[in-house]
Amino acid sequence: MRASRQAQLWYVQRISAVTLAVCVLIHLITILLAMQGGLSGAEILARTRGSAIAAVFYLLFVLSAAVHAPIGVARICEEWFGWRGLSLTVVMLLLFVLLLTGGVTAVWGLVGG
Repeated sequence: MRASRQAQLWYVQRISAVTLAVCVLIHLITILLAMQGGLSGAEILARTRGSAIAAVFYLLFVLSAAVHAPIGVARICEEWFGWRGLSLTVVMLLLFVLLLTGGVTAVWGLVGG
């Protein structure tokens, strides 16, 4: 892989890591506040139904995770197993699609339908 491509992926992964850290922190604070407030799971779901803010927040969370994880897994596969090339790229793209699809489905369950 070209050095410029590696640098791009490094930056993308670092940006996604920062985004994930912020999202995790907000998510955990929200959970703790909801639990201290005595809200049940059903009450929390009732509050998130139709919420554009919740949808945007969790879609950003999902997108960050879906981008971050395959880049990291690819680096591990390269370093530990020497796996490189098109087959690795295809598998990591499939992992991205799987994570994104599962995450968007979960967000839809939280705010939609």
